[in-house]
Amino acid sequence: MKKLIIVGAGGWGRVVRQWALDIQKQSARWESIRFLDDNPVVLDGFGLRESLIGTIRDYQPAAEEEVICGIGDPAIKINICDQLRRKGAVFTNIIHPHALVTEYGGFGSGIIVSPFAAIVVTTLIGDFVTVNAFSVIGHDSTVERGCTLSAHCDIMANVHLEEGVFLGSGARILPNLRVGRNAKVGAGSVVVRNVPAGATVFGNPAKIIS
Repeated sequence: MKKLIIVGAGGWGRVVRQWALDIQKQSARWESIRFLDDNPVVLDGFGLRESLIGTIRDYQPAAEEEVICGIGDPAIKINICDQLRRKGAVFTNIIHPHALVTEYGGFGSGIIVSPFAAIVVTTLIGDFVTVNAFSVIGHDSTVERGCTLSAHCDIMANVHLEEGVFLGSGARILPNLRVGRNAKVGAGSVVVRNVPAGATVFGNPAKIIS
C-alpha cells in the first residue's frame, strides 16, 4: 500500500487531506497521509502537527510514496510540481467519491476533483489541475496543466483554458472561448470573449483590469 504525500499544508492542503480521508472511507488506498511544507509551524493549532514530515525543498521521493499538490496558486503549483517530478516524484489523482467524472476523456496526473464537481464527456484535463467543489467543466473542453478552478465555476462547452489559468469562485466562461496562459478571471465574472494571455479580467461582462 502506498503512502500519500500532500505538498503544501496550508488551507487548501488541509482540504485535500479531507478529500483523501473521504476516499479512504470507501476503500483503503494509503497506508498514511502526510504533509510537506517549508513553514515548520503551518499546522500549529490544527491538531495535525505530527503529520508534517519535512520540507518541500528537501524532499526526496521514495518508491512507496505518491504525491498530490495542495497549493492553489497555479504558478507556484506548476513550479513546485515540475521540480518534484524532476526528482522522480510520482503524482496521483484525488477524485472525490461524490464528484462526477466522465470515462470518456483524457486525464493527466496530479489532478484534484472536489465533491459535487462535474467533468463531462470528451474533455481533456492536464497535469496538476484543481477543480473545486460544485464546479463544472462542459463537454469538449480542454483545461491545460496547472489550472485552478475555485468553487462554483462553470466552464461551458468547447472552452479552452491554457496553462496556469486561475478562475475565482463563481466565474463563468461562455461556450467556444479561450482563456490565455496564466490569465486570471475574478470571482463572479462572466467571460463573453477570449481572454489574452497574462490578463486579469473581472465583471459581467468580464473586462481587462490589468
